[in-house]
Amino acid sequence: MNCYGSPINPPTQNVWRIGNVKWTGVPLHYLLSISRPDLQRGLFVWSDGLDSGEFAGVSAERYQMDLPIKKALSCKVLVAYEMNGQPLTKERGGPVRLVVPGWFGTNSTKWLCRLSVQATRSKGPFTTIFYNELDPTDSEGVRKRPVWRVEPDSMIVRPRPDDVIVGLGYIEGWGRAWGADEIVRVEVSLDGDSWDEAIVSPRKQFEWQLFFSRVEVHRTGRYHIQARATDKSGTQQPLTGRRNHVPTVQIWVQSNVP
Repeated sequence: MNCYGSPINPPTQNVWRIGNVKWTGVPLHYLLSISRPDLQRGLFVWSDGLDSGEFAGVSAERYQMDLPIKKALSCKVLVAYEMNGQPLTKERGGPVRLVVPGWFGTNSTKWLCRLSVQATRSKGPFTTIFYNELDPTDSEGVRKRPVWRVEPDSMIVRPRPDDVIVGLGYIEGWGRAWGADEIVRVEVSLDGDSWDEAIVSPRKQFEWQLFFSRVEVHRTGRYHIQARATDKSGTQQPLTGRRNHVPTVQIWVQSNVP
């Protein structure tokens, strides 16, 4: 579950908000098969949640999002009632919530009270005003797209910020990488120019993946370790300017000679 963060903050201010949990629920496609909606006209599934109020000066009686019908019919989208084997609490969106693996958490509507199949996208503020972002594939930087798929992302867990490494040689580290598609490559750099490939564990479902790195240092001083993930479609984590820009950890290398 990857939170997108505040939709009114600049993308470079995003901080990782991600959890790796096990969901139990009813597949959404099963509920749709029972209700038998008109899928010739129904292009989206709207989900309503029982929270209301004001956000950034905009009032809403309900939180409402939508899913393209193709995503809604995929086997992994759930109406979930358990998290990690326990009944879903009110704080986590219970008694039932939508869970859309591989997509940002804003699409996993909490306190679910209504599902409907519609011909168009929702006209609510959370699909028209909020949770839309500039499309990085638009060369003019104007076109926007919905906040749906999680793009390749990563975090460095070890070394930790401002760790002091004593002695030249190899620095070993590890971290986690994730995205809507499986991560097939993670590269680690000390200078931003040359990149060494890390070992990446395979993905079983939609969980994050471990990576292990080993890079060589030849001098003492300050280093900035970066990690860059690439998914199986070839999409690569950007260096700057996006919510999923590569992480940087500053470390220090000291000589082991007195």
